[in-house]
This record gives sequence, C-alpha cells and structure tokens, in this order.
Amino acid sequence: MPLFDNRHFLLLQGPHGPFFRQLGEMLGRAGATVWRVGFNGGDAAFWNDDARFIPWQGKAEDWPEAVSDLLLEKRITDIVLYGDTRAIHAQAILAARAQGLRVHVFEEGYLRPYWVTYERGGSNGHSRLMDMGVAEMRTALAQSDIDFPDAPPRWGDMRQHVFYGALYHFLVMKGARRWPNFRPHRGVSVLDEFRLYLRRMTRMPLHMVQRWIATSQVKYGGFPYHLVLMQLEHDSSFVMHSPFKSQTEFLDLVMKGFAEGAPSHHHLVLKAHPLEDGRAPIEAAIREGVARYGLRGRVHFVRGGKLANLLAQARSAVTVNSTAAQQVLWRGLPLKAFGRAVFDKPEFVSTQPLPEFFATPARPDTRAYRDYRHYLLETSQIPGGFYSAKGRRTLLRQVVDMMLSTEDPYDALTSGTAAPRQQLRVIK
Repeated sequence: MPLFDNRHFLLLQGPHGPFFRQLGEMLGRAGATVWRVGFNGGDAAFWNDDARFIPWQGKAEDWPEAVSDLLLEKRITDIVLYGDTRAIHAQAILAARAQGLRVHVFEEGYLRPYWVTYERGGSNGHSRLMDMGVAEMRTALAQSDIDFPDAPPRWGDMRQHVFYGALYHFLVMKGARRWPNFRPHRGVSVLDEFRLYLRRMTRMPLHMVQRWIATSQVKYGGFPYHLVLMQLEHDSSFVMHSPFKSQTEFLDLVMKGFAEGAPSHHHLVLKAHPLEDGRAPIEAAIREGVARYGLRGRVHFVRGGKLANLLAQARSAVTVNSTAAQQVLWRGLPLKAFGRAVFDKPEFVSTQPLPEFFATPARPDTRAYRDYRHYLLETSQIPGGFYSAKGRRTLLRQVVDMMLSTEDPYDALTSGTAAPRQQLRVIK
C-alpha cells in the first residue's frame, strides 16, 4: 500500500511553465492523489492529466463557495499555490483553514537566485518569519552547523522566466473564449500582459546596451553612491505589503530624502527590477524628481542587470521590501526598508529617518544577519528554481518530501526532524 495514499492535494495556480505539472507527477508517484484547478488556457496547457484537471469557468464572486465545496467533494487534505495574495488564492486559503487543511505556499526565493521559498500558511508579509526574532532563530539553530555560499551575482533563470511568461499569456489569450470569466490578478488585460512580455523580449538587446552605459558611468565615475532597489509595481509584495500606492510615489520620497540628507558629492543609483516592463512611468518620474529636488547629474537609472556589480562599491541601499535586500545585508551594507518584509529585523535594518540615513547610514549587525540567513537556508529556502529544467530537478529532489512531512520547515528544525540539506556552494 502506498505510504501517502491518505493525502489528497489540490493545486491551484503555479509559476509559469511546467513546474506544477512535474510537482503533481512526483506527488502522485509517492502515492498521493493530486487534483489541479485551472482558471485559463495557460493553466490547462501546462497540465497533462485531463482526468485530474478541474476547469473553473465560473464568475469570481462564486469562487469562495465553489472552492469550499470542492475541498469537501475531493476530500482534500492539502492545497498548493504560488503566491498567497491573489484573490483566488487568498479565498482558497480561508476555505482551507476553515476545514483545517494544510496550505503549501511557493514563492520566489527570499535568497535568490539559487533558492526558492516554500512555506506553510503564507509567504512574505504573511510568513511565520514575520513574528520570529533572531534570538528564537539562534535557539533553533543550536543543533545545526552548515556552510553556505556567498550572495550570488545574478538574479536567476531570466531567459526561461521571460519565455514561459510570454508563452503562458499567449495561451491565456488564445483560450479566452473557453474561459470568458477569467480576470488577471495584475490589473491589466491578458492582451496587454502578453504585449508587455513580448516588448520586453524584443527590447532586451537595446536595454543591454543602455544598462552597460549606465553601469559604466557609475563604475568609472569615482563618486560615492547609494543604491535604490526598485520593484515591480504590480508585484504582490509591493501591492500588499508596502505603504506606497505606486513605484513613483516611492521614488519621489527617496529622491527628496536624498536631496535633504546626502552630501552634495554623493550620487543616487536607481536599479530597475530585471523584469521591469515599462507599465509604470518610472523614467518620467525620475526626470521630474531630478528637476524638483535639484539633483541634475547625480541620479543614474540602471535597467536591471547584475546587482553584485553595483553593490560592490555602494555606500548603502534603500528598498520597499525587495528580496534583493538580502544581498545588501550579506555584504554588511546599511539598509533602509519601508514595507513589511521577512528580513525587516531591528538588528540589521535601519530605523533612521531617510535624510539621516543618507547622511550617516547605520551599519547592520552582520553576526545577527548571518544567523538569520543560516536559519532560512535550514528551513524555507530550497535549492533550485521554477523555470529551468536543471532548477526544477534540483528543487523536486527535496521539496516533495518536505510537503509530505507532517511538520512545516520551521517546526521540523526546532524538533530536530529536518532532513539534511545539500546546499549549493559557489566555486570560484
């Protein structure tokens, strides 16, 4: 008899590409029953078991009751999803909690690019990490001692990520007639989303040249500079866990604080998210801020690219709640953050007002951050990735067993039942 035949998984929306299909197949081989709910043509195309596929073509207002009934009908014990803030997922989580079910949440890695995040119950601002202090983490780590690699110099599987994003939205658009009630969670139409992905793909060579020019100006400029880690305006962490309504509002606050506090020979480097697609008027906002606060010649805009090159000589960094801040802290640089984030601990995130921060940024407690990072690598950060074949293979080797465990990653470490980790090591 299969060991896990009493487990019934319901998979909702996953990362673009085949990861959820492969995850479902592996859970099935372990003996579990696996169902998948599809909300559009993209979801359907990346799932190959029609007998276990449940197409949801109803209206949004009917989903909460429908998912509650579905959990009972299929005797579901576990739900699985990518990102916990989109409406269909948030409503499914409420229904699952009401029935006492396990909630498995995947998210991009808190320690990108060589890891992804796997938690129970919620991620980012809903993560259990939000209520944990460094002292509690150190207690849990008392029985563990591993080595871990330096902060990686690149974001991840960018080409595959962009390709699967464009393909997914093309399939959603192609299947629109079959799924007339589907509404994207990011606030733009499926056609516009596809156009944005397509435009980003076609403009990659131009952006590469612009990025090289901007980075060279910073690298060879010889001036002290502070780095701003920008995010996607439609990203769930920014939308749900920040005090800003837009990226431009955040940029205006940062440029104002820089003008008021930074020494006049310092510069400000604004680094765009690698997947920035132009839907937010960032460049116009930068021009307006430069003129408004008298910063001509002191502000530089860099389109994505390698963060390590810019961090190497930065004086400090500012963000809302970007996970790229983890690389800042790993290097011991001062960090100012504004939104709710799993790394927002008083030991290593500055509480100074922004003008004071730019004038004399307080350094983080690097020992506390190393313990925090160690704790994440032993719990919620799983080696691998969603988008490349190699990344998925690496991820599936560990995460399926973690999902089948009765304990979540944090409790498993505390109780001493966590499986050994094979952490990646950067070889130089």
